[in-house]
Order: sequence, then structure tokens, then C-alpha cells
Amino acid sequence: MGTLFLVGTPIGNLGDISQRALEILNQADLIACEDTRQTVKLLNHIGIHKALTSYHEFNEQKKAEELAEKLTGDMKIVLVSDAGMPAISDPGYRLVRLCRERGIPVVAIPGPNAAVTALAASGLPSGEFLFAGFLPAKKNARRQKLTDLANIVCTLVFYEAPHRIETSLEDIQEIFGDREACVARELTKFYEEYLFGRLSDVRKRVKPLGEFVVVVAGNKEIQKKETPLSREDVLKKLGMTRNELYDLFFKKKSAGSSP
Repeated sequence: MGTLFLVGTPIGNLGDISQRALEILNQADLIACEDTRQTVKLLNHIGIHKALTSYHEFNEQKKAEELAEKLTGDMKIVLVSDAGMPAISDPGYRLVRLCRERGIPVVAIPGPNAAVTALAASGLPSGEFLFAGFLPAKKNARRQKLTDLANIVCTLVFYEAPHRIETSLEDIQEIFGDREACVARELTKFYEEYLFGRLSDVRKRVKPLGEFVVVVAGNKEIQKKETPLSREDVLKKLGMTRNELYDLFFKKKSAGSSP
């Protein structure tokens, strides 16, 4: 039985590739990649030469079956995307699922991820977040998606392309309100930039160049409305101890049952 390796690759700075990723790439019998031209640049930089095969959104269904079949032997196949972790807003899910269904080992080699990188450096709450990937390209579909997400109380993370960043931020502000946000551009690259503030302010400063990660605060109004008071909060508001409230309750109950 072979093994499928999911290898995270740099999202910009080639120096971010891990030693373990280098070792696995060097051991691979075959590397399945989103764009062979992009992967060749990386492999040339690190001095590794391996057989490549394309695996992208347009051939994923057919290619997943072919690669899963190869993995029934003893091949080591590495799956990479153009940047970051494969299967995260990139091709890979179908192949991984086939392997899981057929009992083929799948090993993930952790690596750079734009969403987590941007979230960590955003200054927005990171204890709980929702990653929504790319918003729909068409305006009506995008606005519907944002409407569906408007009441989420945790931090939201989106990917966006340069030619849509301005219209997407406009839609986000119109539907979410003027929340805090951090827009990250060209992460780990020479022109890396973070813009933090209210959406109305950030929108004025955005340059539609490069790849973007948009981090937006959750709906704090919903959070305030839906957070119930704890028993301790109730006692504090009443200025009573638990025993005092217990005694008062039974005194009133006894008084109410008296003739």
C-alpha cells in the first residue's frame, strides 16, 4: 500500500519551506501539483527533480481516481498546491476522501497557511474563527453568502482576488456594518501589508494589487443579546448570596401557603 503525503509549500517566501517538507519531496515517486510551472520553480530552488503530474480543479475528479489507483501499489505520492496547504481552498479534498474510503494512508506535512497567518497577525479575536474561503465572484451570490454569515459571532476569514477586493469590501461593510477588520496583502512577500481598522477606513487604503486575506470581527451585537446571565451574575445583580436567595424563596412560598 502506498501513502499520500499532503505537503504545505511557501505562500510567498521560499525560505518558509520546512525541513520535513524537503525530505518528503525528495522521497516522492510522483508529485501531483496544481500548476506544474509553479511547482517546478520551487523544486528548482531547492534542488529537487521529480516526476510531476497536474492535479487541479478542472481535472480533479478524474485525476483523483487515477492517483488513488496508483496508491494501491507502493508509491509515495506527494500532493502540493501552488501555495500553502493543499485541500484548503485548493484541490485535494476528493483525493484525500478516496484514500480514506479505501484505507490508503494519508499523511499531512504542516506548512504555511495564509488564513491562519493573517488571523494570527490581525489583532482580532483568534480563539474561535470561521474560514469561508473565497467569496462568490458574482455580486448577488456574494451578497447572499455574506447575509448568511452576518450573524456569526466569531471572527471571519476570507480570501479575495485583487480585481474583486474593492467591491467585496464594499459588500462586506454594507451587510455586516462598519466592523473592525484587518486586510492582509501579499503575505510573506516583499510588499507584505496589513491594514487594520474599521471597514470604512480600511477600504480607503486598500491597493488592489496582490492576493488578499480579509479578517473581519464577528457580530458583537448578536453576541451581547445571546449571552445569558450565569447564576453568579444574577446573585451579584441582586446583591445576595445563594443562601439568602434560598431563604427568601422559601419564606415567600410559606407566606403564600398560609391561610
